[in-house]
Amino acid sequence: MRAGDPAVHELLLNGRLDVQGRLVEASNATLFCGIEIDGLSAECVYKPVRGERPLWDFPDGTLAGREVGSALIAEATGWELIPPTVLRDGPFGPGMVQLWVDVEEDSGLVGIVAPDEVPDGWLPVLRAQDHHGDPVVLAHADHEQLRRLAVLDIVINNADRKGGHILHAPDGRVLGVDHGVSLNTDDKLRTVLWGWIGEPLPADAVDKLGELRALMEGELAARLAEHITPKEVQAISNRIDRLLGTGVFPAPSGDWPAIPWPAF
Repeated sequence: MRAGDPAVHELLLNGRLDVQGRLVEASNATLFCGIEIDGLSAECVYKPVRGERPLWDFPDGTLAGREVGSALIAEATGWELIPPTVLRDGPFGPGMVQLWVDVEEDSGLVGIVAPDEVPDGWLPVLRAQDHHGDPVVLAHADHEQLRRLAVLDIVINNADRKGGHILHAPDGRVLGVDHGVSLNTDDKLRTVLWGWIGEPLPADAVDKLGELRALMEGELAARLAEHITPKEVQAISNRIDRLLGTGVFPAPSGDWPAIPWPAF
């Protein structure tokens, strides 16, 4: 099932949710569900708003709404970087429902390895020491779709791009999940994908950013305003303008931790 398939949207929005379990590693209530409508079925993640922990630096709206807002922006790029996502009612009230993507636990695109074991073509992000005091390197692949995901994270101001939030689907797609702490007005970009600092944005990314900026003058902004504040909507346009103005991948601002912890 792909993001642009109308049947997927109908399934997520109106299908019957059957809660099958809880993802206990998540900091907010995250429920694994089956979903079915008219003989079409799938698996999904349901995050009810009532299960959200309040965050002092994200006081407005809901984390579920920020997940949906991030997915709307991803959908507008046409890159299919976030699984289909909707906001709807469920067994425990309104919440975010997102199509489940069945992948290996390790994306194979981000890793912490010994300095002499960094795979060929990978980009180092951070040098550190493990719990034994041995040197390690946080690095990620120089992968086209991963690069696109890094661009998306800049636009949505993702404050929590962990390695474990990057999925590598069996069909080759790279997908990001867990965007509840995105779309703030303040610069909060925190990610493991810093390997392209200072490098020019790919030409296709520049084109997409131009298209996205135009969409922010119309319906996309209106749809986003259903989930985030007017200032946060305007901040998206400002970030796109800044990216197009510099034409390069930015460096950390220094005002906020650059890498999430834990990194996976």
